[in-house]
Amino acid sequence: MAQFSILGLPRSVERRAARIADPVERLRFLRRQAHAEKESQRKHRLSSRRGGEGQKRPRRSHLRHVVSMVTGLVVLVATVPLPTGTAETFAKERMRVVAGNEQPRVAGPASRVWLVERSDSLELYSNGLRIDLTFAVSNRPRSRFSIFSLTGNAEQQEDSDAPVGIVYHTTESNLVPFEEEENHHLQRLGRNLIEWVRQERSYHYLIDRFGRVYRVVQETDAANHAGTSIWADGRGVYVNLNDSFLGVSFEGQTGAVDEVTPAQVAAGKVLTEMLRSRYDIPTENCVTHAQVSVNPQNMRIGSHTDWAGKFPFAGVGLPDNYSIPLASLYVFGFEYDSVFLRVTGMRWRGLDLAELRVARQAAAEGLETTRYRAILQHRYKEIASALKEKSQEVVQ
Repeated sequence: MAQFSILGLPRSVERRAARIADPVERLRFLRRQAHAEKESQRKHRLSSRRGGEGQKRPRRSHLRHVVSMVTGLVVLVATVPLPTGTAETFAKERMRVVAGNEQPRVAGPASRVWLVERSDSLELYSNGLRIDLTFAVSNRPRSRFSIFSLTGNAEQQEDSDAPVGIVYHTTESNLVPFEEEENHHLQRLGRNLIEWVRQERSYHYLIDRFGRVYRVVQETDAANHAGTSIWADGRGVYVNLNDSFLGVSFEGQTGAVDEVTPAQVAAGKVLTEMLRSRYDIPTENCVTHAQVSVNPQNMRIGSHTDWAGKFPFAGVGLPDNYSIPLASLYVFGFEYDSVFLRVTGMRWRGLDLAELRVARQAAAEGLETTRYRAILQHRYKEIASALKEKSQEVVQ
């Protein structure tokens, strides 16, 4: 007869799980086994009902173990060795930047791209990038931005005024089929869009459906593109990214048949190369709006969901950055719901890694995950309040 562990699964299953090195793959394996065990018990119960009183029904206590296995994923981290102290925890967790890799992500240096020639209306770069300057406008100058500690031991590590990353957007504007017969409408919609983006100072760059790259807001200024947002790298945590990240938007609409065109992807690649070269931007700081956007009102991520899935990371010369754990979850305790998962297509490995990190850190602190997350959320609210006061002082 099979021996069952405290998790409600056969011990043989847990022994197999213990041999899986990747903690996220271990979680997924155990979830599948828990589902299979629950399904087996359901079939056994139906069979018992058909067979009459002579059949034994599965014990309710065992079924409760299986249900708790599915809904209480924090328990699963018991198969992962936990650090014994806060300092050790954070030191180790900072190393877990990339899924399936215990070492920090090391971005290769950006290829050197230089300005070849410039006129009043055009810039040409060595990698073939051509930037239309005819719609470029100024906005408020980029402010020095704070970089906060990952651990919470120090509220602010340093500040800077040079862009450290790129946030990719879609315009979510009206589209027509990308066909020759629609050429007139394609051009008209594109022209209306660039005028609107220029008026709103929405992005630093816009890539239209023909792959033309327009500079909108000057790089020296902040664009109104990121709103309430969070990201982190090896230096620390960035909160509200209008000043710290450049905004690049693709003319497109989530879920459209031609969400983006091959010409747009090619243009996005050479534009990304140029910006990475100019500002020494690491690959892990090239992310989508859905990855950084948060809603402080309900403490959930995904206030904006453009590029919540299907961003062509490989096409623009980047690794799959959906696998990076979200700092909004493991530094500030934000959460997400089933609606967000449907939008993402449930494809982000970074969500699983962030949840695993929260569970590990909570265990090292000797706290329930819910309590630990509340502490993280309190820290975010304090930082957000301080930043709001600072911005009001600047305006005055």
